[in-house]
Amino acid sequence: MSRVRVAAFSLSLDGFGAGPRQDLQNPLGIRGGELHQWFFPTEAFRKMQRQTGGSQGPDNDVALQSFENIGSWILGRNMFGPIRGPWQDDSWKGWWGTNPPYHVPVFVLTHHSRPPLEMEGGTTFHFVTDGHESALKQAKAAAKEKDVRIGGGVATIRQYVEDGLVDELQLSLSPVLLGEGENLFAGINFAKLGYATAKIIAGENATHVVIKKS
Repeated sequence: MSRVRVAAFSLSLDGFGAGPRQDLQNPLGIRGGELHQWFFPTEAFRKMQRQTGGSQGPDNDVALQSFENIGSWILGRNMFGPIRGPWQDDSWKGWWGTNPPYHVPVFVLTHHSRPPLEMEGGTTFHFVTDGHESALKQAKAAAKEKDVRIGGGVATIRQYVEDGLVDELQLSLSPVLLGEGENLFAGINFAKLGYATAKIIAGENATHVVIKKS
């Protein structure tokens, strides 16, 4: 059965999933890279970078599992790039080079239309201008029986959670305090929405918590 999932989403201990002031030099916002220090040493990450080696412990297992059975992704526009307002042209093709790590259809939420962008390795970016519910409908159709992964950013995840559309969140809590940025939890009563902790995994550099909707 197809599910809507957030997986291996890195958070600080104070609930921030990105730092402030995202730009080309800081795609995750100021200090945002600190949230992912658990992921960077893993074999899974190094393989994505076409490198060898890397750790093979629980952190790596979580990273690998986050890609299992994924048939499509949904991203907010900030996750695709730092461009604001109307697209000036089609020159920006994402942060990931010619072969992004998705390898399935990706639906990008935006207010500004743009033709689909086909990349190497099976990734095609589709730019959705008629809202997050339309994006989810398209993503489910593209995924067929596989899962839809909500990749972020924080505002996009919050939108789907608040509407009760996310079945499971797997959050990777890094031992850092950002103090500012985009907070996943602020103003959302997860318990009231029916979410409860289902599993805790102690990794080498993060604690991974699975939250499921009853």
